[in-house]
Amino acid sequence: MKEKEVLIPEELALHPAKTDLLSVINNRKFKDKVLYKIKSDFHNIKIVENEVGRFLHYKNTYQAGFINTDYYIGNLPYINYFLVPYLIKPDIKNILLIGLGTGKLVKDFEFLFDKLNNIDVIDIEENILDLAVNYFDFKPSEKFNFILQDGIIYLRTCKRKYDLIVVDVANNEGIDLRFLTDEYLKLIRKNLHKSGIFVSNMCSSADFENSKNIFFKKFFPLYKQNFKYNLVFKGNYSDKIYYKAFFNLQERVIDVTNVIIISSDLYKNIPQNKEAKNKISMLNIDINKYLEDLY
Repeated sequence: MKEKEVLIPEELALHPAKTDLLSVINNRKFKDKVLYKIKSDFHNIKIVENEVGRFLHYKNTYQAGFINTDYYIGNLPYINYFLVPYLIKPDIKNILLIGLGTGKLVKDFEFLFDKLNNIDVIDIEENILDLAVNYFDFKPSEKFNFILQDGIIYLRTCKRKYDLIVVDVANNEGIDLRFLTDEYLKLIRKNLHKSGIFVSNMCSSADFENSKNIFFKKFFPLYKQNFKYNLVFKGNYSDKIYYKAFFNLQERVIDVTNVIIISSDLYKNIPQNKEAKNKISMLNIDINKYLEDLY
């Protein structure tokens, strides 16, 4: 497998979009104000601000950012599924995050996990930390450790164990297929405590029941081979927010959705942790809405 091969989300679609809804998206013109742009070895980067919010933009897609509308205020909503491990294991001490984005998830984790000792963040993009600090109000704490490195290389060479590993990576085109192999998942296991939790952001056709679904046919079996339990979240609620905030539409248009997988060897269910849910609500997030998407 060539290292530059990527999984392009649109290629996973099984059904065409409705013509009338697709035309709404194609005709939607955002009043983008480019605050900064730079081309690195890996990405064509822009920081853009428009009537929806402020975003980190790689080539043709919004990779991260903050929505600021009457309907929703917050980070791109799929990221909120990453907070579910707090309901499962609130005493997490060590976190590995591959992919920094705006840094918002780092701050959320630092707020939630009272016993957190450190959060190591790996990113291959040399500009990402400065962009998070200068354009998204990220303030590194003493618990934060940034490592400029390829995520796979870090996993191969890392000698420490983590309670929680979260991977959210994409380049200009899509998801690097190196993050969808048995070798990669075994590297995750190598760096995860026996009681640890692994969270991964992937994508799929929204038609989960279709036997031709590439994610469930080709990639999800690897998760099942490597972890005893895999909780799969279909991004229904995050898609609802996205299409409403950006296009004022009430339904998913493109037959592609985020799939958040929470993998472990110990945790089959999500506890009804009222105290933990209340703390997440202090971040202005109704985690119950996201829990309803457990597939």
